Amino acid sequence: MKIVVISDTHMPGRAKELPQPLLAALPEADLILHAGDWSDWSVYELLSGYAPVEGVAGNTDPGSIGRKLGYSRIVEADGFRFGLVHGHIGSKSTEENAIASFAGQHVDAVIFGHSHIPLLRTVNGLLVFNPGSATDRRRQPQCSFGIIHTDGGSLQAEHVFYDR
Repeated sequence: MKIVVISDTHMPGRAKELPQPLLAALPEADLILHAGDWSDWSVYELLSGYAPVEGVAGNTDPGSIGRKLGYSRIVEADGFRFGLVHGHIGSKSTEENAIASFAGQHVDAVIFGHSHIPLLRTVNGLLVFNPGSATDRRRQPQCSFGIIHTDGGSLQAEHVFYDR
């Protein structure tokens, strides 16, 4: 299974359309995970034309998106449990807030956004993944999104980096 992981699209404020590298990856996606800060529901509708979409709301999303999606959820796919959260709720670092969101719950990975900083690491056997931002690199050298493969009963995550 190929999962495309996105966060912090901030559309149409930061971009009027999805970037070409992301558009090239979407047709092969079996699932799309979005970790919040969509900014407009039209992004959900656009992504839904490629594959099933699971997502959460972020701190800049309007209340209507928060009511539709909530702020955290566990998504089950191909035998894995993905904790999906934006990461803005809490008093610690974004990564620590994201991990804490699923304390006491079984998840194989925690996927979050908010910081726009790509991150891929394992913490006590837990995959911790921030895809970065597909449209707003902030202080990063490039924009990015993620891809997770679930082949062979394991999770392999990677970033796709590109210039805007």
